[in-house]
Amino acid sequence: MLFSALALLPFLLFRKAELRELAHLSKKQWLLGVLSGIFLAAHYTLWFESLRFTSVASSTVLVTLQPLFAFAFGYLLFGEKLTRRALFGGFLAIAGSAIIGWQDFRVSGTALLGDALALFAAGVITAYFFIGQHLRQKLSLFPYAILGYGSSAIFLLSYSLFQGFSLTRYSALNWLWFAGLALISTILGQTVFNWLLKWMKASTISMSILGEPIGTCILAYFILGQGMTLQQGIGIVVILAGIFIFLYRK
Repeated sequence: MLFSALALLPFLLFRKAELRELAHLSKKQWLLGVLSGIFLAAHYTLWFESLRFTSVASSTVLVTLQPLFAFAFGYLLFGEKLTRRALFGGFLAIAGSAIIGWQDFRVSGTALLGDALALFAAGVITAYFFIGQHLRQKLSLFPYAILGYGSSAIFLLSYSLFQGFSLTRYSALNWLWFAGLALISTILGQTVFNWLLKWMKASTISMSILGEPIGTCILAYFILGQGMTLQQGIGIVVILAGIFIFLYRK
């Protein structure tokens, strides 16, 4: 998060209008911006902590239940209603995600804590997107992103120090991985979502999370040399069908 905020900072510094936006934020906007960063940090913290207690498959499947939280939050907070076709598409895509990870899914013993943490991770990232949907109507991309990523970095730094994690003893390769995560996962991932939130609902953006199991299967094939099973192939087809039905609901 720190690398991402620093990488985006030059884009803000050379945009005077957006600098003025940041300088004239109301107290409520500042608080919401900081809160969004805390929610983003909490999402990653809860998700990674869940992996200590449960399988990657279980954790990933539960995190991809995020659209369910998005549908509920959208209805309760903003009165957003979805058509039956859209709901069917959403649940179909979630079912596809479950198909991919079901063979390794486990909800018992110590895994229960990990499963609960992953479920909470899905909830807080939903809150992050809804705050972004609200703030992005009046706030440009770079001020919002830097405010959120900066506050997220501060939260994660505090958490790391509290847990006694090392902040410096990493190899050059690890630092390259950190930079890659900042560039690909955050700047080309989260920042694109934040940009879209000005025009798209958080419930629609949340559907993109369901593409994570597909990306996981593809990366596992090319990087780890793991073959794709028939079950995974079926799950990918079901996810894509569900997303298509959801987005093409009109």
